[in-house]
Amino acid sequence: MSNVTECRTVALRIIAICCFLFLGALGYLTNAQVPAAPKQPLVEVRTEMGTFIITLFNETPLHRDNFLKLVREQAYDSLLFHRVIKGFMVQGGDPDSRTAVAGVALGQGGAGYTLPAEIVPTLVHTRGALAAARQPDQENPERRSNGSQFYIVQGKTFSPAELDQVAARNARNGIVITYTEEQKKDYAAEGGAPHLDGGYTVFGKVVEGMGVVDAIAAVTCDGRDRPLTDIRMFMHVLE
Repeated sequence: MSNVTECRTVALRIIAICCFLFLGALGYLTNAQVPAAPKQPLVEVRTEMGTFIITLFNETPLHRDNFLKLVREQAYDSLLFHRVIKGFMVQGGDPDSRTAVAGVALGQGGAGYTLPAEIVPTLVHTRGALAAARQPDQENPERRSNGSQFYIVQGKTFSPAELDQVAARNARNGIVITYTEEQKKDYAAEGGAPHLDGGYTVFGKVVEGMGVVDAIAAVTCDGRDRPLTDIRMFMHVLE
C-alpha cells in the first residue's frame, strides 16, 4: 500500500508541475499576443516667445501622419502665427506667411490639398486642443481640413449650464454632442471653445508649455487679427 501511495503522490506532483508550467506558458503567450498601445507622437514647437510641446492623437491617423510629414519636411519652419484672438485661439500653418510683408492679409494658403474630416466625439476643443483649420460649411459641406493650417485653443471657461446652452445651439445646427462628466469638468476648470465641437477635426493637444500659447494670444494685433510683430514657428518631432 505504501508503494502505491508514494507512486500516486509522485504522479500528482508531476501533474501539478506540468499544469503550472502549462499555465505559465499560456500566460506568456497571451501577454505576448496583446499589442502594446501605440505611443502618441510628440512635436516640439519653438518660437521667440518660448517652446511648447504637442501630442498627436492616434484616433485621427490621417491628420497625425500628415502633420508629422510636414514637420519632418520642415514645412512649418519660419511660418507665422498669422491669426491670434485672445481668449479664443492662435492659428498658423499658412505657407504664404513665410515671406509675407507686414500688414498683408494671410490665411488663404495651404499645402495644396485638403484632408477628410476625422471628427471624433471624444476629442473636443478644451484648452490646449490642436485642431485643423478649414473653409466654412457653405463652401465646404464635408468639413474637409486645410492641409497645413492649424489652430491651438486658448478659450474661456464654461459652467455646466453654459456648456448646455452651447450644446443646444450646436444641436440646432445639426451637431449633436453629448459631453461626459470629465469633459464638463475640463471646460469648467480649464476652458476651451465648445462652439467648435463636432465641426472641426481635433487631432492633438498641448501637453507642455501652454503658457507660451497664452503669451502669443496676448500680443497686439491689427484689424485682421494678425500680430503686429511677427511670431515665427520652428518644429521638430521628438523621437
